[in-house]
Amino acid sequence: MITIKERYDKKDINTLPRVNFGGRIFTVLTAQEADKAVDYLMKAPILGIDTETRPTFRRGQAHLVALLQVSTDNTAFLFRLNHIGLPPSLIRLLEDNTITKVGLSLHDDFLMLKKRHNFTPGHFIELQHEAKELGIADMSLQKLYANLYGEKISKNQQLSNWEADVLSDAQKLYAATDAWACIKIYEKILELKHSGDYTLEKTQEPELTSDDLLSSSLSD
Repeated sequence: MITIKERYDKKDINTLPRVNFGGRIFTVLTAQEADKAVDYLMKAPILGIDTETRPTFRRGQAHLVALLQVSTDNTAFLFRLNHIGLPPSLIRLLEDNTITKVGLSLHDDFLMLKKRHNFTPGHFIELQHEAKELGIADMSLQKLYANLYGEKISKNQQLSNWEADVLSDAQKLYAATDAWACIKIYEKILELKHSGDYTLEKTQEPELTSDDLLSSSLSD
């Protein structure tokens, strides 16, 4: 029996042990490499998917999505879309209806990807919908993983330059971990739904004081 929290305090995450993807990571820089990578990925029973975009620090500035990371349970491919765009092989993967593909905030990812090339999303699982069925309210990838596994996913590379000529090892590990973590979160949610072997710790609402009540009545 495990206890999961309706809301996870971000301060508690810093005390947790860090987790990283431990499998192979391949960076994809050409359409030909993308073809081979997709052929490999299409044989997997489940895939985790995420994207990265170069951050903007000026109002009105925007960048196209730079990276699409797709992972099995032990192999991650980092497709550098700022080099290759969305080639036909990747469109085929995104539109596929036979493989379970899992992600978080997929609506936002699809909007960004469609700015490079339009496509019709195939079979995808939205983790936010799945987590809500357990009663979880905090929906960030970091909080979900901490809640379900008691481990911390580092977000140190989130605001790094995803259009850099060469991605650093830290960037590659960050990107692969995020995609892989989607699979792990989905597997844990399915396990808990099937077994029912969990309790939900609900967030305690703060008690209203007489001052709170007075302030409320004066504002009405």
